[in-house]
Amino acid sequence: MMHIQKSLQFTAFAMALGFSVTAAAAADLVIGMQQEPTSLDPTSDATASIDGMMTQNVYESLTIVSENGEVGPNLATAWDVSEDGLTYTFTLTDAAQFHDGTAFDSEDVLFSFNRAMAEDSVNPSKGIFKPIESVTAPDARTVQIKLKNKDAFFLFNMGQGDSAIVAAESVDTNNATPVGTGPFKFDSWTRGDRLTLVKNPDHRDAASVALDKVTYRFISDPAAATAAMMAEELDAFPGFPAPELLEQFEADPRFRVNLGSTEGEVILAMNNAKPPFDNIEVRRAVSTAINRDEIIDGAMYGKATPIGSFYPPHGKAYVDLTGAYPTDTAKAKEMFEAAGVAGSTMTLRVPPFPYATRSAEIIQAQLADAGIDAKVENVEWGFWIDEIYKKQNYDMTIIAHTSPNDMGNFARGPKYFYGYDDPKMTALWESISTEADADKRDMLLKEGQQYLSDQAVHGFLFQLPLLGVFRNEIKGYWSSAPVLYTPLKGVSKG
Repeated sequence: MMHIQKSLQFTAFAMALGFSVTAAAAADLVIGMQQEPTSLDPTSDATASIDGMMTQNVYESLTIVSENGEVGPNLATAWDVSEDGLTYTFTLTDAAQFHDGTAFDSEDVLFSFNRAMAEDSVNPSKGIFKPIESVTAPDARTVQIKLKNKDAFFLFNMGQGDSAIVAAESVDTNNATPVGTGPFKFDSWTRGDRLTLVKNPDHRDAASVALDKVTYRFISDPAAATAAMMAEELDAFPGFPAPELLEQFEADPRFRVNLGSTEGEVILAMNNAKPPFDNIEVRRAVSTAINRDEIIDGAMYGKATPIGSFYPPHGKAYVDLTGAYPTDTAKAKEMFEAAGVAGSTMTLRVPPFPYATRSAEIIQAQLADAGIDAKVENVEWGFWIDEIYKKQNYDMTIIAHTSPNDMGNFARGPKYFYGYDDPKMTALWESISTEADADKRDMLLKEGQQYLSDQAVHGFLFQLPLLGVFRNEIKGYWSSAPVLYTPLKGVSKG
């Protein structure tokens, strides 16, 4: 959604992993994260770091997605799909149980899906459940899901944190003391400092878990993250927040540096529901005023790929639209004047992530040159989630949408934080998400990219890279992020 999603996910996505070496056993790792969430329930909060810690570690879902993007079995050991592509029959494992000892069966799947699909659901990706017509449980080990229409991303979506299977007995306290069926159990959370998981010895695949304890340390300041890494307080930082400092790690034989990809489109989001951004000419003027190369050089030290629409450059259907609005300060100024907003003050509220705060300073200067006074307001993540994501209380913001296949954000209607409501785009996403033929779907995705660029819905900036620093003995951690989570089951130290 983005940092948020998980397309917020709303991502912000900047996550970090690190491991303690001071008096720690070889199987005890400390994982540092730049972003501390306000909740630990991925089915009710859009913060990407919840998935980073919890999904497929504490919580599990019917399916799971591998590092190469392939869908495999998880709580569902197998499934059959009807010839018309509308009915999925899942066979559930009989070897899972919740961490509090509660049994896992089809009733938990029914509860989780009914909760996610309810009218009052707060699931951050509620749209992925929209194609579902019904969920039934013929017996304790079988779940049948009937769709209203074909969904090309259905099995993939069933492997996301939004689709985590939770129990009625523990769901009300999952925000602070999560209970799942995964290979790790929640141990403790010291807010503002760290969160600890421990190995679940009763997990059906416990033999594949090399780690006994995993501690996530929350370090938002790039300088502090660097110091902790160099002092060996951390063994790795897969979402390293200071790209300008990577060279010192590349030169240090204790570490290896990873330059990976994510699904995170970083955008200058504009609130399409309120003036002046309900005017397409103002949005186009903003896109004409910004200079992506300057933003990438200044905010990411050149370590990012520019984007001209909402789709990852490594994707098969990618269209390079970075030339759609060539930077032209004088033209942008004329466009703002023609729209009657020259000299206006606009707020730019940004979350506390270096890619966002650094980009904001550069964009502020670029808009100033074009005659717009952009007031930058740096806000805490909890404030961002509440005021920007939930209440749409903003003019502009900068966020990384780190969820995969999330062009559907633009079909979520005016209540989504974009404030964007376009029947044509909604219909196009319906066609994309129901198209079973991969080549035809790619053509539709290309059309979607072009349309979003033409409408200048947001300022499309760059694809968030996964910049990681690892101690050499850390093995098995994903080098790229095709989804919001990284399973720890395959990670080892030594």
